Amino acid sequence: MSIGARTFIDTPRKPHIRLPAGACDTHCHVFGPVAKFPYAPESKFRPGEAPKERLFALHDMAGIERCVVVQSGCHGFDNAVTADAIAARKGRYLGVALLPPGVSDEEIARHDRQGFRAIRFNYMGHLAPGATMDELRALGRRLPDFGWHLQLHMEAALIEEMAPVIRELPLPVVIDHMGRVDASLGLDQAPFTALMKLLEKEHVWVKVSGSERSSRQEAPYADAVPFARTLVETFSDRVLWGTDWPHPNFRADPPDDGVLFDLLAQIAPTPALLQALMVDNPQRLYRFEA
Repeated sequence: MSIGARTFIDTPRKPHIRLPAGACDTHCHVFGPVAKFPYAPESKFRPGEAPKERLFALHDMAGIERCVVVQSGCHGFDNAVTADAIAARKGRYLGVALLPPGVSDEEIARHDRQGFRAIRFNYMGHLAPGATMDELRALGRRLPDFGWHLQLHMEAALIEEMAPVIRELPLPVVIDHMGRVDASLGLDQAPFTALMKLLEKEHVWVKVSGSERSSRQEAPYADAVPFARTLVETFSDRVLWGTDWPHPNFRADPPDDGVLFDLLAQIAPTPALLQALMVDNPQRLYRFEA
């Protein structure tokens, strides 16, 4: 099987920021090793391997104690690679699964026992299509029985289009990566306005990850910081943050994770905001063990 180049920096610099106890990376992935966890045959995305040991090393270096590993499309609906990472740090690491919209209750229950807490659907041109709006509504009626939520990864242009369905869903909905807005278009752009409006609904959450993806500048991605900070300051009880390690499908050379961690000092500029973003909100949504 042909796989691509590595998508992360081997030796990121140590962050200057000191994270609060219990800090959580709510968005990262593991890829392979493919000899044990092969990529899905139908996946066109086949990145270089990024095994759990490398993720653990990054977290230990940066002061991350808890984590939510998000299943990647390169592994398809077989969530074994994510379950393996969760099991290696049981209780401190949980997961978000990729599952078909018609998944059975038995399969949801099995994944729940493994430590999964949500299903993610993608609405990005380079990834397999997500659930239909009717399928989201159907899952919205079923997932609360398991204490699960939905995580949606969408093109910025789709925020306003999908907002009516998201508003009516009877469970938490997490929007990935600040809705993938283009930071060069400014805070007044229509997709960000639509995202802010959508977040007025108290069941909607947002991950202020992906500054490096929203930015149209080089590191330290200063043009994206006002978006993340606005979200954190306006909706401080429903924001989450993650590294997005190992940075799949990034536009250029992989970002330095030390730089991304240090952006937190600007994104959540007070101890109370940083505590909510990194500790309290993840605990409330994902229900980590005490």
